[in-house]
Amino acid sequence: MYYNLREVESINILFFLTPKAEVAYLGCNDSLRQALTKMEQHKYSSIPVLNEDGEYTGTVTEGDMLWYLLHSEIGKSDEQLDELPLEAVPRRNNYAPVNASSNMEDLLNKIMQQNYVPVVDDCDCFIGIVKRRDVIQYYYDKT
Repeated sequence: MYYNLREVESINILFFLTPKAEVAYLGCNDSLRQALTKMEQHKYSSIPVLNEDGEYTGTVTEGDMLWYLLHSEIGKSDEQLDELPLEAVPRRNNYAPVNASSNMEDLLNKIMQQNYVPVVDDCDCFIGIVKRRDVIQYYYDKT
């Protein structure tokens, strides 16, 4: 079944939102060890990073951390991982967010490239994510 563009554009992206309260995220001042622990607890392969004001600053992935550890000069002791700030880890991909008022076409363009799309409000504060799985499930259920 094919959808016409009007039907796609009429869907509000907030219909798919998993709110911030239900999403694990990291603070930009968290340590690498805290990031690894949280990702393991929640079984995430990537996780949003927020600053002190709740603004989305990017996403860090398992791959980002593993490549950083592989190429870094530091040892891998627990103490060193506790002291290493997450912001020191370079990110290989840009998980660009969408604004809560964005249209469905903008969301679909991003979600084809990443497992989830961060959603921000007009002040760039993180309000949640839209998961690729939820969007696919919606269209699957419609067919």
